[in-house]
Amino acid sequence: MSENVLDAATQGEGEHDPHFEPVMKLTEKVDTKTNEENEDVVLKLRAKLFRFEASSSEWKERGTGDVKLLQDRTTQKIRLVMRRDKTFKVCANHAITSEIKLQPNVGSDRSWVYKVQADVSEGAPTAETLAIRFANKDNAETFKTKFQEAQASNAAITQHEEAKEEPAEEVKVEEPAAEEPKPEEPTEEAKPEETAAAEEHADE
Repeated sequence: MSENVLDAATQGEGEHDPHFEPVMKLTEKVDTKTNEENEDVVLKLRAKLFRFEASSSEWKERGTGDVKLLQDRTTQKIRLVMRRDKTFKVCANHAITSEIKLQPNVGSDRSWVYKVQADVSEGAPTAETLAIRFANKDNAETFKTKFQEAQASNAAITQHEEAKEEPAEEVKVEEPAAEEPKPEEPTEEAKPEETAAAEEHADE
C-alpha cells in the first residue's frame, strides 16, 4: 500500500521541467584589478603577520596569507605585499628600503621583527613595527635572503636615478688672451733720417 502511495506522489516528476528566465544577464566578465598586473613575483610564501600596538604594548594579528615580493616591470623596484586569506584584503604593503633591519624574534627561529616608515596597506602611509612568522626555519631564512637581495637591488636603482637627476657641472672654456699689437719697425725705404744724411753727403 505504501509503495502505491509513493508511486502516486512521485508520478510525473520526470515529465515536469520548469524553466525560469534570469532577471539579469551578465554579458561581460568583470576583471578585478589588484594593482599587481605590471609586477613579477620574486618570492611567495605562506606567513602570519603581526603588528605591535604601542598604546597597549601588545602584538595584534594582522592576517594570515601569502606574502609576496613583487618587482615592477618598468622601474625594476621591489616591494612587499601581503593579503589575507579569503578576503584578499591587503595587510602589508611597503617599499623595501635599506633602512629596514630584519631582527630575529626572541625564542623563535622562524620569524622576523622589523620597522617600516611607510606602510600603505590601509591607505595613508604609517610607521609600523611588524613581525612576520613562517611555517618553518627554512622559509624564514629564504625570506631573509630574498628580502636583503631586494634591498641591495632597490638601493642601486635609487642611486642611479639620483645620479641622473644631478645637474652636470658647467665646464668653462678659457678663451686665449688677445695679443697686444707690436709696433711696426720702419723698413729701410721708410727711414727719413738715413735718406737726409745721404743727400747731405752727396752735396759735399
